[in-house]
Amino acid sequence: MRQHPLASSPAAQCADVAHRYAAVRAATEALARPLSAEDCCVQSMPDASPAKWHLAHTSWFFETFILERHESGFRPFDPAFRVLFNSYYQGVGRQHPRPQRGLLTRPSLATVQAYRAEVDARMQRLLAQGGLSAEVAALLELGLQHEQQHQELILTDIKHLLWCNPLWPAYHEEPALPDGGAVGAGGWRNCRGGLVQIGHQGADFAFDNELPRHSVYLQPYALATRLVTNAEYLAFMAEGGYDEPAHWLAEGWDWCRAQQLAHPLYWRQQGQDWREFTLAGAQPLAPHQAVAHLSYYEADAYARWAGARLPTEAEWETASADEGDGLQQMFGVLWQWTQSSYAPYPGFAPAPGAVGEYNGKFMVNQYVLRGSSCATPAGHARASYRNFFPAAARWQFTGLRLARDS
Repeated sequence: MRQHPLASSPAAQCADVAHRYAAVRAATEALARPLSAEDCCVQSMPDASPAKWHLAHTSWFFETFILERHESGFRPFDPAFRVLFNSYYQGVGRQHPRPQRGLLTRPSLATVQAYRAEVDARMQRLLAQGGLSAEVAALLELGLQHEQQHQELILTDIKHLLWCNPLWPAYHEEPALPDGGAVGAGGWRNCRGGLVQIGHQGADFAFDNELPRHSVYLQPYALATRLVTNAEYLAFMAEGGYDEPAHWLAEGWDWCRAQQLAHPLYWRQQGQDWREFTLAGAQPLAPHQAVAHLSYYEADAYARWAGARLPTEAEWETASADEGDGLQQMFGVLWQWTQSSYAPYPGFAPAPGAVGEYNGKFMVNQYVLRGSSCATPAGHARASYRNFFPAAARWQFTGLRLARDS
């Protein structure tokens, strides 16, 4: 992964990094503040994690990859945390099983908060020493970007948890997260295709899976100017979209039948009306808003029904460079499924050591999503960002934008 360029002087660099570190860490704690200790401990499904685990794991990252290696006289806050809050880094050691994170009633939330406070104090002392090496600067930037990813996961995971409660309690009483504002009636933007360059460029941070920048040849194509809406998806449902196997990939159809699905996640029908569970609790389904929480299977089935297809990630990234030219909702609304399997770019090389496990080992049986969502932290999105999930994933803020050949 790349890091931000160093500041012009060591003192300015340390002050800037210390301020940014504190801001990112405070943002995580603010997301957990509306939650009770009970909310923070429960795990609603194996793919989600308790908020308490997110709070601890993001601290574990800084303790394990920076303090342990670069703090004089290092001693762990609690030696047991090395296993309890290791996510998947085999190079670091054993991990507590992911589906059992919700069983960790101990340590308490108060202990995890004390863990965060101690890690923060020790990190700030380390940063105040000045003279950050390139290695520490890169690990610090990766840790902050990693924590921002977990900020989004805290919201998606707590939404799934509260939805599992039949009372449909609200995470907060504020209005639902923004849907990108008013959009036009919809249409198509033609793209020339040809030989294009995709992948991250420049000196700013990028994850290793965004590199290297390379050439891709595209046939001429068209991209929908906005995301598919709830009203449009309701039309798909009304025409038997969940009952017609011709729209579905074979594996998707088997999954749909096995799950007995007939509508998107977080929807509930009451009489003739539909309501949607949001972080602000139950809300009437808004027809003009982008349809959210679709699996790859559902997005692909809708696209086939609509006589279109999902874009490739190269098509999406190339078009996003001209977002001002008629395209709406590219960022900050929903992650958008592409038909591209999550695989390494030509010439991809993971970083050395345990941090090299961050992305590369997940490049199998997943699809790429592009853009960002209403839960993505400000400043965390970019055109080259490659999110990825299995085809059946629905609990993330995922939607779809149509594409077609032109």
